[in-house]
Amino acid sequence: MRIGIDLGGTKIEGIAIADDGAERLRRRIAAPRGDYDRTLRAVAGLVHEIEGVLGERGSIGVGIPGTISPATGLVKNANSTWLNGRPLGDDLPRLLDRSVRFANDANCFALSEAADGAGAGAAIVFGVIVGTGCGGGVAVHGRVLTGANSIAGEWGHNPLPAARDDEPVPPCYCGRRGCIEQFLSGPGLSRDYETIAGTSSTPEEIVARAAGGDARARTVLERYEERMARALGTVINVLDPDVIVLGGGLSNIGLLYEAVPARWASYVFSDRVDTRLVRATHGDASGVRGAAWLWR
Repeated sequence: MRIGIDLGGTKIEGIAIADDGAERLRRRIAAPRGDYDRTLRAVAGLVHEIEGVLGERGSIGVGIPGTISPATGLVKNANSTWLNGRPLGDDLPRLLDRSVRFANDANCFALSEAADGAGAGAAIVFGVIVGTGCGGGVAVHGRVLTGANSIAGEWGHNPLPAARDDEPVPPCYCGRRGCIEQFLSGPGLSRDYETIAGTSSTPEEIVARAAGGDARARTVLERYEERMARALGTVINVLDPDVIVLGGGLSNIGLLYEAVPARWASYVFSDRVDTRLVRATHGDASGVRGAAWLWR
């Protein structure tokens, strides 16, 4: 039995899957925000609950909203900031009395979709999570690509490619300006609409207004499509994936799957682009399933 844990900022989710990927049990609890020690106990408690219900001990993989530094062994780059600088990779295995495998949550998402999702059978899968933030992960031949610095796939914290003179360069929490995340995340889309419409709206409201004929909403969505095409065009040039899988709340914008590939050819150094852009098969369960598949 494989147990996966998705350690998020607002919730912690656990899953148990069988060898064939069939879900055996899934649980979700609130995350103890801002408290590292309580977070450790919550994860351990969730693992013990799953094992108690199923009467079986399992392997454990954990997806985290950051990564464990190979230089220090401490968590880095987590937007759940109470994890940063902490020895999670030592503390949790000690608490659970067994080995635990860790990966960035976007890498877990990519692995899940490469294992038995929308990228199953593909050699190279690039997974993109567009929601509150904007993350990326890479799976090659069914395994997570981590990299020398444990940051492979950190797509959202690069500058938006093909910058234009009239384009803003908003500050990012990472300390840089003009990051892809600031344009393609949900808050980025909402901010762009507010700039031209003077009113705040959720991404879902913007999509609905565009469908209802709101010219300003349509303009913002077209700009979003173009920016995603520019950003993913660079990924294709560097990684040349067979499949790019979208997850997160904004992956539900159905028009992206035709509009973005129609635009990205201008930014790809090739006579044709065979990379497919698809929606995640497992939806919001992909991250936690990928954590379980770390023991694949």
